[in-house]
Amino acid sequence: MFQKNKLAAALLISSAVLITACQPKNIFSATNIVENSAAHWLTSDTLVIKLENEADTVRIVSTNRLGQDETIALEQTVLSDDLKIKFPHLSQFTAFKVNKKLDLNSIVKSKNLVESYRNGELVAESYIQQAPLLDFIFTRQSNDANEVKDFGASVTASGIQFKLWAPTAANVSLLLFDNNKQPLSQPIELKEDLTTGVWSSTTNIASSGTYYQYQIEVFHPSTGKFERLITTDPYSLSLSINSKYSQVIDLNASDTMPAGWKTQTVPTVDAPEDLILYETHIRDFSAFDSKLSSPSYRGKYKAFSETDSYGMTHLLKLKEAGLNTVHLLPTYDLSTINENTADAIDLFDSMKKVCALVEDLDVCNDDNAQSLTLNELLSSYEPSSDKAQSVMEQIRGSDNYNWGYDPYHYTVPEGSYAVNPEGFSRIIEFREMVMSLHSKGFRVIMDVVYNHTFASGLAEKSVLDKIVPHYYHRYDPVSGSLEMSTCCDNTATENAMMEKLMSDSLVTWAKQYKIDGFRFDLMGHQPKDAMLRARKAVKQVDTDTYFYGEGWNFGEVANNRQFVQASQTELAGTEIGTFTDRLRDAIRGGNFQTAKEGLRRDQGVGNGLTVVPNDLQDDNLQVDEYLRSMDQVKLGLVANLAEYSMINSFGETVMGSQVPYGNGPAGYAKDPADTINYVSKHDNQTLWDNNQYRLPYNLTTDQRVRFQLLSLSYPLMAQGIPFLHMGSELLRSKSFLRDSYDYGDWFNRVDFSYQTNNYNVGLPPAEKDFDNWPVISKLLEKNEGRDQVQSEHIEFASGVFQDFIKIRSSSKLFRLRTAEQVKHNVTFLNNDVLKQRGLIVMYLGDSGLVDIDPALESIVVIFNSSDKTQTFATDASDYKLHPVQLEGADDVVRTSEASDVGFTVPALTTAVFIKLQ
Repeated sequence: MFQKNKLAAALLISSAVLITACQPKNIFSATNIVENSAAHWLTSDTLVIKLENEADTVRIVSTNRLGQDETIALEQTVLSDDLKIKFPHLSQFTAFKVNKKLDLNSIVKSKNLVESYRNGELVAESYIQQAPLLDFIFTRQSNDANEVKDFGASVTASGIQFKLWAPTAANVSLLLFDNNKQPLSQPIELKEDLTTGVWSSTTNIASSGTYYQYQIEVFHPSTGKFERLITTDPYSLSLSINSKYSQVIDLNASDTMPAGWKTQTVPTVDAPEDLILYETHIRDFSAFDSKLSSPSYRGKYKAFSETDSYGMTHLLKLKEAGLNTVHLLPTYDLSTINENTADAIDLFDSMKKVCALVEDLDVCNDDNAQSLTLNELLSSYEPSSDKAQSVMEQIRGSDNYNWGYDPYHYTVPEGSYAVNPEGFSRIIEFREMVMSLHSKGFRVIMDVVYNHTFASGLAEKSVLDKIVPHYYHRYDPVSGSLEMSTCCDNTATENAMMEKLMSDSLVTWAKQYKIDGFRFDLMGHQPKDAMLRARKAVKQVDTDTYFYGEGWNFGEVANNRQFVQASQTELAGTEIGTFTDRLRDAIRGGNFQTAKEGLRRDQGVGNGLTVVPNDLQDDNLQVDEYLRSMDQVKLGLVANLAEYSMINSFGETVMGSQVPYGNGPAGYAKDPADTINYVSKHDNQTLWDNNQYRLPYNLTTDQRVRFQLLSLSYPLMAQGIPFLHMGSELLRSKSFLRDSYDYGDWFNRVDFSYQTNNYNVGLPPAEKDFDNWPVISKLLEKNEGRDQVQSEHIEFASGVFQDFIKIRSSSKLFRLRTAEQVKHNVTFLNNDVLKQRGLIVMYLGDSGLVDIDPALESIVVIFNSSDKTQTFATDASDYKLHPVQLEGADDVVRTSEASDVGFTVPALTTAVFIKLQ
């Protein structure tokens, strides 16, 4: 028979496996009879098992921490319809029933295996995935664990109360520390409420400002052993530098707030459709700003409280034009930036410091390099070389840069963005930033990442998985491998207490930090119902919050395999917005990973509406591709509504849901607030870099700039909500880097002084773009400098961009509130898009029962993406060019005409005409 002590030995794995960031993690040895985790305990008496090896008998063996076994017989049964609906991915597994009354509180604290026998011989053992059982025991009633309102450390009248949900733990102790991180007492034993699985204690030894950790004794499947683990609090509200200790804090106390916090005015909007979203990375905003009042504010929260800096001057220009919302890339506590500035590399640090922090850095062998700063060294390299990227590749793990999609603690501001990251200081500085933006008229959106964590298992920066092992993350239903389709360690928001952690965290940000809305990373990996419940909870403290995110459908949860997803199609009608790839792909092209395929540069056609020529080749496939793109653009301009009726480019009357996009419909939304329109964001190449891949070599610099602005005009003139990537209006480049998440200020630079757009500062990192190097080198040569911009081009682009925002803000016809208004008031006047290639004529009427814009009868927006002036024939004598464009930054658009002959619009121009009431 199989010996269990051999099982324990075989399950030992190295810590290197536990901290691997992007490889599937499987807890099983290939030579061990425990082959999988294909058993799932769903309710107190129901399991499902994917049987292997023609087993005829199965049983549970539960081993407690003292090594005592309990054997539990299983009887095959039929899975109920309710459980099939709740667990669709397990519905084809074989169901078994437990016919014995069990002490489930003890069972869940044990090592639980299913043994499978054939003819009396043990043929397989499987670990049991017991997250559903934990939910069944501790969260299904009306007053149990997921109704607890005060997890974490709370300041109460009787002392500091600590609460932690850890139902699988055998013991939980509280470790208290002073400001010097020295122990304040012996470990304090917490007591468990067996009804909720919550461990708690109240003590007077701790006070506001005390640091703490938890010590937990628990069986961990990652090692197959009972472990004693020390971790921070998943409900932390304050942290020490580098997040090694949680800290007690009362967020309602005055010593955690900047002056004026409680009396600040928060800007409002009448409806979500009024939002104009500006995606901002905190470090990018000010890392190069030489007009900050202190150099120590570069890349920090403090930069947003400046008044005369380059960045804030530009942001206030956008605000004056009508921009109303700043979207901050993740700014909760991150895992990969060292918050101690002495141990993190800054671009302006000396190479002596860099060489001291990074072992075996090639350039450190050059004595001349030692006298330079890192910025000076990188600037000394030829832009066409691969030297800058080589240095950045070697140091990026030690620098002070990351986008922030690496969650550590969900409900504490990130310390590296604070001048002082220790304790309360980061909270005060974060609140100062929010208050400053509010005072300047901006709403503040926060980017959140509840779909994965940076680490799990016994890794140093694992938190959740140390407290309730294999509950907060999602595992393959058969192999038990950790799912990593998001990039990292996928969380399981379908489990009640992970959903609660997300919801409680969101409420804290909304209530205590006055965050006005949330953008969800890979939202489609979360259940739709969880998102709706979370929004309901947040609306109880902030009635006009807005939720939106990435509703992509992929991975182990794709096509509602495990639950109804918070995906594009499923969220239609909820007014939780989803980014639309339809308009994006039709405008800029859908191939972001490489420039080697799908480009027909000599004819001037990319994979999108890239400078459409007057003569397409007589190629039916090419013509069809162009016509489909035009339909997708039009549908994008009406918020991708599924029930919008239009005449497509093939002359057929179709609904939006009948316009194809890949294997699905282009039209999926049911309300304008369902749709986030964009052509550029932090992911993939910037719009400028993407366009250089696709534009004809012989286009002038001015034409390239005009095409950039033409592309940006689509989301700003479309129904739905526009989303704008910071710096796209400044022709921002990352030197072709398609994924700059961890590649420092050198590639991510934004220059709000308008002197450079950061184009061609070196070949992009080989890890991301090596295959593109030949293409980049070729286009830099053949473009002959026509892709290099000067300060006047950047200023021009900024001015025209502001004009577009002013136009959108000038009329509610651009911001219609309902699908019925869009269907009734928006149409397209040109259906034969082959006759006048690259021309879209959009009509916004105000002839409905409700007078939407008292000043205007109608608006006509004409997008001319061709390189020729075009006239759309109609009687336009009652129209005139929009006054913003008549008085605006673009001399070319002022040559547009409206007459009895029609609307005449110059090449590469978006022109807006109005007809007064």
